Amino acid sequence: MLPMSIERLYISPGHNFFGRHGLPAGSNPLQEVAEIECVAGHGVRGDRFFDYKEDYKGQITFFSSEVFEDVCCALGLHGKAPGSTRRNVITRGADLTDLIGKRFSVQGVEFEGVAECKPCYWMDQAIGPGAEEALQGRGGLRARILCTGLLSVDMESLSRSF
Repeated sequence: MLPMSIERLYISPGHNFFGRHGLPAGSNPLQEVAEIECVAGHGVRGDRFFDYKEDYKGQITFFSSEVFEDVCCALGLHGKAPGSTRRNVITRGADLTDLIGKRFSVQGVEFEGVAECKPCYWMDQAIGPGAEEALQGRGGLRARILCTGLLSVDMESLSRSF
């Protein structure tokens, strides 16, 4: 188990940015939830990438709240929610880039870190101008789900967030 806490969890039924090059952003709602079901080999139940492709490297995505706070501070942005990154799991306490190429466990669910969630030009629209550049090398983590289980927001994070 990693000393990683889960601050927020998100799912969305559809894509707003992925696969929309040359089109306007989509309008699919992002849902903040207290718990998600991770299904081995398939993804996060209820999310747009569930059963997207066989052995898809982004069955679940992680993003660091520390990185989000740093980027917002550097860009002078206030009032932005980390859900604007469109990642599933917002964490605190772990360097996500260290997990690329490694197996790891969070709340008893096992994952394999596959690749960085590389930021794209949409980040400038979703977060703010300059976000794509500020997130280079720290855009989050794409992972495969190796065993089925539930992830939930840590209780300490719930009391801090609301």
